[in-house]
Amino acid sequence: MIRRYLNLAAVAALSLLLSGCGYNEIQRQDEQVKAAWSQVLNQYERRADLVPKLVSSVNAYMVNERTVLQQVTDARARVGQIRISADDLSDPALVARFEQAQGALSSSLSRLLAVSENYPQLKSDGLFRDLMTQLEGTENRITVARERYVGAVQTYNLTIREFPTLITARVFGYQPKAQYGLDKADAVMRDPEVKFDLPAPAAAK
Repeated sequence: MIRRYLNLAAVAALSLLLSGCGYNEIQRQDEQVKAAWSQVLNQYERRADLVPKLVSSVNAYMVNERTVLQQVTDARARVGQIRISADDLSDPALVARFEQAQGALSSSLSRLLAVSENYPQLKSDGLFRDLMTQLEGTENRITVARERYVGAVQTYNLTIREFPTLITARVFGYQPKAQYGLDKADAVMRDPEVKFDLPAPAAAK
């Protein structure tokens, strides 16, 4: 009986100690980062699933834009080759490769949408309009999810660098999470300027 009380007292003391040194707070914030990253992945996967449908819908119209369609397809394939989980967020190099692949897909989609402006029949196609609506909504959700992830990581990274939680983080091996480059988001998502050179009119004879 006495041993049982001693064990309970030891557990209670350990709980207070861990709570006082920020262990529980680090755990909570770590879970928030993982949840935020999960939402980022969910939205990127939603967009990736839309890409083949979008390419298929424009394929019959853009007979002269095969290069653009191939760029989108290739960018979509590269995105699928990079697998990153919440456990990989302490690897800045891997997160950077993931971000680069997603940025390349964003850029290729922007070029595709810019070129689609030159096809009135395509713009009036019901399936294309529906896919565009879904894509626009997904891009908005990606932006929101990224912002939430950035906020969660900022809070977590600050916590594990402050005293006394700094000591707890080092003892239990908690590492800073890689931040996501929202400073590049506007450049990535902006539609590129696309100009088409028209043939010069024939000289009057």
